[in-house]
Amino acid sequence: MNIRRQSLELRPDPRRVLLRPFMASVVVKPTGHAEPSRRLLDVLARVLMLDDAAVQATLDGVLAEFHDRHEDIRAIFLDRFAKMAPLLPIDRTLDESRRLLIGSYFTNEYSLESSALFNPSIVPAPDQSGLDPGELRFVLSLRATGEGHISSVTFRSGVAGTDGQLRLDPVSKFVHAPRPEPAARYDLKLFRRKLYEMGIDRRMAQQATSELPDSFCMSELVMRITRLRREGLEPEVLRAGEQALLLAEANYTVRFKDGLDMSEKVIFPFSPLESNGIEDARFVRFTEDDGSCMYYATYTAYNGSVVFPQILQTRDFSEFRTSTLNGPAVRDKGLALFPRKINGLYAMLGRQDGENIHLMYSDHPHFWYESRVIVRPSQPWEFTQLGNCGSPIETEAGWLVLTHGVGPMRKYCIGAVLLDRDDPSVVIGRLHEPLLGPAPDEREGYVPNVVYSCGSLVHDGVLILPYAVSDTATRFASIPLDELIGALHAE
Repeated sequence: MNIRRQSLELRPDPRRVLLRPFMASVVVKPTGHAEPSRRLLDVLARVLMLDDAAVQATLDGVLAEFHDRHEDIRAIFLDRFAKMAPLLPIDRTLDESRRLLIGSYFTNEYSLESSALFNPSIVPAPDQSGLDPGELRFVLSLRATGEGHISSVTFRSGVAGTDGQLRLDPVSKFVHAPRPEPAARYDLKLFRRKLYEMGIDRRMAQQATSELPDSFCMSELVMRITRLRREGLEPEVLRAGEQALLLAEANYTVRFKDGLDMSEKVIFPFSPLESNGIEDARFVRFTEDDGSCMYYATYTAYNGSVVFPQILQTRDFSEFRTSTLNGPAVRDKGLALFPRKINGLYAMLGRQDGENIHLMYSDHPHFWYESRVIVRPSQPWEFTQLGNCGSPIETEAGWLVLTHGVGPMRKYCIGAVLLDRDDPSVVIGRLHEPLLGPAPDEREGYVPNVVYSCGSLVHDGVLILPYAVSDTATRFASIPLDELIGALHAE
């Protein structure tokens, strides 16, 4: 089989930094009341003691050192101050320079990809205008890992030619996080269904959310929870209310400001469930029943001790809606959604038992109740565990699923299976040997002896496979689709 490793490589760049809140600024009491931390008050007091000249001189120094690293640093400093202002015991109006300086003390730079830039997935871009015949514009998602091993989702863009050769667009030196959409609405019926799936007693869940309208926003839920705390209701109702708040925080919408380059966008952990990372996003362009397209991405949220499967969706890579995945079949990592419904149902692959590839169906992309094993490890290079390397790709021959297998010495290789188009539980082809393994110059890294991918695509008869190199960097390979399908049928 003609497997061509391309010369392109994406390596982590520690210069790509995002402005993040610094220092815990509030202490939340058991009653839910938030108070400023002692440290925050101490820092604030010191800044307030400075005279105007010292404030301006210090601020000028900060801006001179950092302004060329961030496009909107002044706005971020002011926003940071505004978020803390209600907690601050200030009895006078502060001038802008002092507000900017206070904001800077509670802001720091975070190097998104100082440790790794890996586990890519690739999808056709929403905008295909301005291309030469036979070209395809794509969006590449990557897992960026920085200080504290916190992972986020970052993006690149580029164009695939007719021969599968790729060219990547220039990468901006600036990085931007999206803003939460405060007016985002929650459907009460769907929200309660998710509470039930979390194991919350139905009566308690209904009582905790009883005063909410059929479509509500976060502020309305917060007001309801505040009333529950004040009313001193039975503890079970209060717990249901607190769980409702956590659920709402994990189901959120964010939007990037207009005009950003794809490489400037980063989805950083936002909710408590993902405080320690957004891991291994598997993007897929999903075709709806009416022919319209929605991009979905399953990912693993990590809070430092427990993993939570999540799903996000977008039509334009500007607004993203993140939702929890619920149901007993939602377990472990590596869920991958099929790019369309099959026999009227959503379909998804998973690895619920940690070893085998499972198939599941659902009438709703957020709820999954049953799964069945369809592919088990059969070759020595995959005896430890077997999982997918992204969403299935529909071909005339069947559903092409790239897999990852773990063998001796925890070596990861990429394989492939072919599933029936009408009944994906039927395996009609399988590679007995790896499609791709770590080359000699790909073995060293944060996790040695690993090649891995979260998604590939087919363009002009060529499989374009972005893959991670030992959990550190990202490379690209291209394989003629007919040769791969032929090998799958032959074996």
